[in-house]
Amino acid sequence: MLTTTLISLFERDLNRVIHELNQYQTEMNIWRIEKNISNSAGNLTLHLIGNLSTYIGKEIGKTDYIRNRPLEFSETNVSRDELIDKLNQTIIVIKNALTHMTDGDLSKEYPVLVFSEMTSTDYLLVHLTTHLAYHLGQINYHRRLIDN
Repeated sequence: MLTTTLISLFERDLNRVIHELNQYQTEMNIWRIEKNISNSAGNLTLHLIGNLSTYIGKEIGKTDYIRNRPLEFSETNVSRDELIDKLNQTIIVIKNALTHMTDGDLSKEYPVLVFSEMTSTDYLLVHLTTHLAYHLGQINYHRRLIDN
């Protein structure tokens, strides 16, 4: 079933973000930006947490999460441990939200307009996995450029 695959991919890649954060030699480098690098790994991590907590947690899992998207890109100096804790909480939220979804649930229209037109829930969830993978790659590249 697609939900099993999606949960596996979200968990895998969020754990890879955790691994990347743990690889920074200096915690303050998580928040560094230089030259043409406009987002730190910390801000990309907060963005991923906000994105997944909104589109999966709030809308599918019916959590009470309230997103502050501008803060995802302006907040700085959240500790590595707190970022990792929030990522682990996000994994739990995703598992709770998606575990009991059926193929019928996935084929239904996603309840919120995210793009220029409404999409199915499975389309949005697949999009979210690619969005996560994109930013994971940016975090990996950021670490290798900034932390050496």
